[in-house]
Amino acid sequence: MEIGLSTFVETTPDVQTGEVISHAQRLREVVEEIVLADQVGLDVFGVGEHHRKDYAASSPAIILAAAAPQTKRIRLTSAVTVLSSADPVRVFEEFATLDGISNGRAEIMAGRGSFIESFPLFGYDLKDYDELFDKKLELLLKIRESEKVTWRGGHRPAIQNLGVYPRPVQEPLPVWIGSGGNTQSVIRAGILGLPLVLAIIGGSPLQFAGLVKLYKRAAAQAGHDVSKLPVASHSHGFIAEDNETAADKFFSPTQQAMNVLGRERGWGHYDRSSFDAARSFEGALYVGDSDMVAEKIIHLRKNVGITRFMLHVPVGSMPHEDVMKAIELLGKEVAPRVRAEISDWEAMQ
Repeated sequence: MEIGLSTFVETTPDVQTGEVISHAQRLREVVEEIVLADQVGLDVFGVGEHHRKDYAASSPAIILAAAAPQTKRIRLTSAVTVLSSADPVRVFEEFATLDGISNGRAEIMAGRGSFIESFPLFGYDLKDYDELFDKKLELLLKIRESEKVTWRGGHRPAIQNLGVYPRPVQEPLPVWIGSGGNTQSVIRAGILGLPLVLAIIGGSPLQFAGLVKLYKRAAAQAGHDVSKLPVASHSHGFIAEDNETAADKFFSPTQQAMNVLGRERGWGHYDRSSFDAARSFEGALYVGDSDMVAEKIIHLRKNVGITRFMLHVPVGSMPHEDVMKAIELLGKEVAPRVRAEISDWEAMQ
C-alpha cells in the first residue's frame, strides 16, 4: 500500500488577510514539501498541471525536477498532465529527463483535465476534447514503446522514423490514466493495461468500488495480469493534532476555493454543513487527526481496492507551516499504521 500527496500549487487569497502569495514563493514552498515528504517516508508526490492565475504549476515536470536531486526514494508524478492540449513528444521528453535526474522515479499521470484554460491557450478546439486525448495517448504510448517513432494521426504533424530523446531509466516509463469516474476512461485504462487513478473528491468513496471492478474486468478480458495493475485514489484532506483543529484550519480555504470554482461551473454554495458531511467516516474528505485519516484510508483500501492513496493538500492556500505539519503527520503517523494494518489484512485474505 503506497501513501503519498498531490497538489495544484495553489495561490488563492489568504482567507484572513486577502494577501496572495507570489507564484515564485509558492513554487519554492512546494519543493520544500516534496523534500519533506521524502524525508518522512512517503511513497509518491504528484503535481497537477494548470494554466490559471490561482495555480502556479503550469509545468509539473520542472517543479518535480527541482526536487529530484534533494530526494532519495519518493516517486515523482504529474497529477495530471493535461495530455489533450499537450504535445506527447514533449511530455515524454520532459518526464524522461525527470526520470534521469531522479534515477528512475518519474511517472506520468495522463488525463483530460477538469479545467479548459489550456485548450484556447495552445490553440485547440474543445469540440475535439475526446479525440484529442485518444490520439495523443496513442502517440505517447508509441513513443514509450520505441526509440524511433513512425506515427500519423489527427491534430499533430506526422512523425516518420524519428528518435525521441532522452530515453528514460525505467523501461517502460510509467504512464497512469487519471479519471474522475467516467466509465469510458476506466475501461480504456483496463484495455490498455495502464494503472488507474481515480479522483474521489465527492459523494461516497465506496461508490467507486464498481469502477475498480469494471477496470479489472476490462484488463483481464484484454489479457493483462490484473495483479500487476495498481489502482490509486486522489482525495482532498488535511491532518492536524485533533479532528476539530484539522477541520477548522482546512474549512475556510477549501470553502473559498470551492465557491470560486462553483461560481464558474454553476455549483451550489459550499458551506460548513457540506464540509462536515464530507469529512464524516463515509465521506470523501480525509480531514482529521492521524487516527481518523488512517482509518478512512484503510476502509477505502478494504472496500474499494485501491493500492495507492494520494492526499491532496491544500485545496485553497494555507500557511506553509500547516501544510508541512500535515505532511509530517501523514508520513510519520498515518502511513506506518495503514501499511501495517493492510499488510496484516492482506496476509489473511
